[in-house]
Amino acid sequence: MAKRYEELSETLIEFIAAQKLYFVGTATADSRVNISPKGMNSLRVLDKNRVIWLNATGSGNETSAHVRINPRMTVMFCAFEGPPLILRLYGSATVIHINHPEWDELYNHFKPLPGARQIFDLAIDLVQTSCGFGVPFYEYAGDRPLLNDWAVSKGEEGIRQYWIDRNQQSIDGLPTHIIEGNMKLE
Repeated sequence: MAKRYEELSETLIEFIAAQKLYFVGTATADSRVNISPKGMNSLRVLDKNRVIWLNATGSGNETSAHVRINPRMTVMFCAFEGPPLILRLYGSATVIHINHPEWDELYNHFKPLPGARQIFDLAIDLVQTSCGFGVPFYEYAGDRPLLNDWAVSKGEEGIRQYWIDRNQQSIDGLPTHIIEGNMKLE
């Protein structure tokens, strides 16, 4: 049976800290719904109604495009070991790019990540738990090094060029604002 809460409890904060994988869902009123798996120890709980997660450069940039138009975001965690549980965090997100005044303060919550391009700051307005009885057991075998290796091999200039070439629009043609948010324009 699903339960709703206004904020994260200490037990749920501990559950989040133990998770190796979470999912982020966003959409505008008329865009495709985007659901992205996230890992790499990239999420931090700042308080009972606020989480931030560090976004690495990838093949798309849907979340940024969606949040700029419609800040709705859902973050979902599933227990793949131990007692079953699904945890969803609903709220409004803000995109924090490298040139944003809060970038340094928020980025300091994370270990440096090659190719970091945004931080998403989620103000939680609803916390929901549900049984998770249908979620299978999975054993964590470690993080894949591929994304970090790729970003390191590209270097800062290569990452910036990748943003220009591949990360400026969503699959629906919505702007992501990655260039003005992350690069000094001459």
